[in-house]
Formats: sequence, structure tokens, C-alpha cells
Amino acid sequence: MQPMLILQLTVLLALANGAPLVAAKLLGPHLAFPLDGGIAFVDGHPLLGIAKTVRGVVAALMAATAGAPLIGMPARVGALVGASAMAGDVLSSFVKRRLGLPPSSRATGLDQIPESFLPLLVCWPILPLTLWDILAVTAIFLLGEIMLSRALYRMHLRDRPY
Repeated sequence: MQPMLILQLTVLLALANGAPLVAAKLLGPHLAFPLDGGIAFVDGHPLLGIAKTVRGVVAALMAATAGAPLIGMPARVGALVGASAMAGDVLSSFVKRRLGLPPSSRATGLDQIPESFLPLLVCWPILPLTLWDILAVTAIFLLGEIMLSRALYRMHLRDRPY
């Protein structure tokens, strides 16, 4: 295992996944255009829901891309992590809507694994990652997100304490 690479990727994932929360808090309803355009899927439920916004995706891409060089990673790795973390987050939202769960509802594992595991798979060909590195970062992100959730709520970055 490579502790520095694990730390760098964990930080990039935190930047990418935290940036939409910070952008929502700073901008309020401004620029909060729903990523799905407000359309419903064939099951009658929203495709993604109102919590997934263009603003959030842009914030994630900008934060991860700008943050990567600050922690010794290429900006393109930050962009890949940001884009694929948001793709994983969108996938999670799509699945949650199919399960009938409301936007921003808790689904432990489903809320964390796609948005951490997918970026690592995308970066695997360009970084010297091992399977153990990928599993370690995914586990750290999962546990860290669960443990930090209450703190983010107390800081008014989350609407719910989970």
C-alpha cells in the first residue's frame, strides 16, 4: 500500500464531494439548476431529484482540479476524480430514486461507494494504484463520510445529521 497516494486521493475525493455542499451554502438557490432538468423517469419518479445540480457538478470539478496541484497531483487527475465522483454520485441518486427514496435521504454504502470507487477505477490506468489502495481509499472515504456527517450538519453544510 502507498500511504501518500491513498492520502492524496482521499483528499481529492473529499474536495470533489464536499464542494457541492459548500457551493450550496455560499450561493443558496442561485445557479441551482437541476442536473436532470426536472424530468421524471418512466417509473414516474424524478430522474435524479432536485439535490443534484449543475452548480454542484461544476463546484466539484473546479475544487478537485484546483486542489490537485496543491497536494502534488496533476490537475488532470483532479479533473478525473471530480468528474467521476460526480458520475458516481449521479448514479447513486438514480438508483435511490428507483428505490423510491427521496432526495438527500440516507442510504449508507450507496451514498459513498459509487462516488469514491468509480474515481479510483477511472484513475487506475494512469496512477500506480493497487487493488488494496483502491479498497483502502474507498473504505476510508466511506467511514470518514459517515463519521464527519454530524460535524457537517453542525456546521450547517448538511440539512440532515447523516
